[in-house]
Amino acid sequence: MKQFFRLALWCALTPLMLIASAQAVVLEGVGHASIHNEDLATARAEARNAAMRDLALQYEAQVSTRDTMENGVLTESRMRLASSARARNVKVIDEHRIGNLMRVTVRGDISAGDASCDGGDSGRLRKRVAVTGFPLLYPEQARVGRIDDAGEVLPQLLQQGLREAGNLQVLSASTSRLFPDLLNAPTLQQGSNRLTNVIQVAREMGAQFVVTGVIRDLGVADPTAWGTSVLDKMQRGIGAVDKRRRFAVDLVVLDGFSGSPVYQQRFEAAADWNGSVGSSTGFGSEGFRKTQYGKAVAGVLGDMTQAVTEALACQPFMARITRVDGQQVTLASGATAGLRPGDELHLYRSARYFDSLGGTPELSDSQVTVTLNNVHPDFSNGNMPSLGGQVNIQRDDIAIIW
Repeated sequence: MKQFFRLALWCALTPLMLIASAQAVVLEGVGHASIHNEDLATARAEARNAAMRDLALQYEAQVSTRDTMENGVLTESRMRLASSARARNVKVIDEHRIGNLMRVTVRGDISAGDASCDGGDSGRLRKRVAVTGFPLLYPEQARVGRIDDAGEVLPQLLQQGLREAGNLQVLSASTSRLFPDLLNAPTLQQGSNRLTNVIQVAREMGAQFVVTGVIRDLGVADPTAWGTSVLDKMQRGIGAVDKRRRFAVDLVVLDGFSGSPVYQQRFEAAADWNGSVGSSTGFGSEGFRKTQYGKAVAGVLGDMTQAVTEALACQPFMARITRVDGQQVTLASGATAGLRPGDELHLYRSARYFDSLGGTPELSDSQVTVTLNNVHPDFSNGNMPSLGGQVNIQRDDIAIIW
């Protein structure tokens, strides 16, 4: 009987799995939720979520079974149903109450989700990122080749790579330096458990994330090999000395609302420093790029760009609330981030307590959403179902799309 049930379910799901080969399809999903204490808003949200799950399962379903056998006898059988579909342009097309049951029908464009990270609705939005300077831990190492501008040029090159990736809004702060103690950066925290200056920089620039770091090593393997004497030049020319140069940089991505790190990694490389005297002056100059070392650094920068992009792809989209007027909410983000009229964002209260005013703000779900109806390049506004004073939503609270 169990085998027959599995076969029947598999046959029923197979046509739905074949739909996944298409780029996108328009489907309708139905969800139900019980109404408790006449709380229609909560029931409506739960029913909508159930309808979204129904949409996903219709598009792309996967069934896996696991049987446990003991002495040739089936002792346990488990079945798992999962989906990796992604919905866009979802609209509620029908909603009605049947006694204490809320029924919601939604329609949306359904396509395959990202196997590595299901970014949800936030995946289509461009999060705002500020990239600060990468100071040198040992500035004297930059004398060979005169690449002492590495602390400002490296973040500029990283910004360029992130902009070319196209899925982030990149803000330049390459002259800013976040960490006074470079030896311990970027792990040094204040007593409030907040990384130095991050929240302030993010607020001033309107950024959701701050990308920063420290260049740990630019040193050459054999400092004595870079003398200016005829003998030194001759030894370098015939390859009698070690011309390798190291490159090590600590990269950290910080949440601009809390100051907490969301990604941290050290990137390293080593290659021959084969630039002639004066031909490779400046980090990232044409002469620098032609050296074997410059090519190795370019490879590391590509890895850093990819790491930042992938780390932020899995993060929710967050925007500050700048104004609350009755039921109208204004956000500090708009069309340049990809927001559109009809988008729905969840509202979270941001609170600090008197015993830790300088600490990380705590977010609490208000169980209220705002639906946008006006979207401008750098700001947007919409309506929530309750007055701001009734649900305690105010300026500096947070709107989130998961």
